[in-house]
Amino acid sequence: MEGGRKDRWTGGDSYESYVGRWSRGVAVEFVDWLDAAPGRSWLDLGCGTGALTTAILGRAEPASVVGIDPSPSFIDHARAATPDRHAVFLTGDALALPLAAGSADVVVSGLVLNFIPDAPAALRECLRVARPGATVAAYVWDYAEGMEPIRAFWDAAVALDPNARELDEAHRFPLCAPGELRALFADAGLEAVANRTIDHVARFAGFDDYWTPFLSGTGPAPGYCAGLPEERRDALRARLAERFPPAADGSITMTARAFAVRATSAR
Repeated sequence: MEGGRKDRWTGGDSYESYVGRWSRGVAVEFVDWLDAAPGRSWLDLGCGTGALTTAILGRAEPASVVGIDPSPSFIDHARAATPDRHAVFLTGDALALPLAAGSADVVVSGLVLNFIPDAPAALRECLRVARPGATVAAYVWDYAEGMEPIRAFWDAAVALDPNARELDEAHRFPLCAPGELRALFADAGLEAVANRTIDHVARFAGFDDYWTPFLSGTGPAPGYCAGLPEERRDALRARLAERFPPAADGSITMTARAFAVRATSAR
């Protein structure tokens, strides 16, 4: 999903190697938690490269899934990676969804709400599309603590460059916390609001498997990293390498934590 002026979201393969591979595991647990009945019509807002759509198709037996994202390159990636007749991917704006009112039984969004400049307006648009009694749900990364691959990056970056704090998602997105998510959904008039924390193991084959995606420029942290002069980027790499000594097999293990929220639209 597109973010503000400091975020670049292009290149599905780059996104997958950065956080997409970890979001897929979180998406499976999220869909299972929703426990939607088979045969429902789903909307995946900010579908990106298709991680959440794939989980819906594999776990929820949907009648249909419409994935919408403003990034044409992400939509192209999702289409190519998801050859399922139940899935349709469209380029679109979260504040003006190209769907009829009352057309979705389940409306979901993964790792996106914080990047939408007006999250309450986006949620209102989701409610327009949702049928009465529909499930509306979302999840976001715990940038402040539990999304360790990103948290570690910004801790190291800020230690070397205090100005980097302005780009840190934990600083930029106070929405990414259970209480704030609950308030967002409750203020929209949604009912039976509930939270859940989802922890996923992020295992890297080695330090380069962790580091290399930060060079792509896709997303806030990679955008910052790719724009650094070489000597400053090398210093950042060295600081992160000190923090994560590998296991005997060379691998590195971290936690990728997300906060989820679900609710029901008024009947």
